[in-house]
Amino acid sequence: MYGQFGANAYSRVGVQTSVVDASPHRLIVLLYEGARKALAKARVAVQMGDVALKGQSITKAIGIIGSGLQDALDLNGGGEIAARLNALYDYMNRRLMEASLRADDTIIVEVDGLLANLEDAWKAIGPAVAPPLTAAEV
Repeated sequence: MYGQFGANAYSRVGVQTSVVDASPHRLIVLLYEGARKALAKARVAVQMGDVALKGQSITKAIGIIGSGLQDALDLNGGGEIAARLNALYDYMNRRLMEASLRADDTIIVEVDGLLANLEDAWKAIGPAVAPPLTAAEV
């Protein structure tokens, strides 16, 4: 019992440290990773018939997409890219609501694929927007 509690506490500290020390670019990567992990849990829950876990996991992914990724968009200065991402995030959240209602893991896979493509693209631009750490910063 105590071992699991300690592991969970350690995990939370690790995540909190990652967020506190992260660049804005890294924060977006963390959001993509968090949403995708939630979707992986949702898929397992659908396959196991665990309605509560499915709902919790899909709700978490919707929250990350809407309150994290979507809210981070600069709709005034981001131009067409921000507008398209905003529409795509809306689409993903609508699809996830449908997946939750239908317990349909094919929709979860669809949204995960969209997130994976965006995550890969975001990581690829990382070196251009987030310069590597210097020896003093490490």
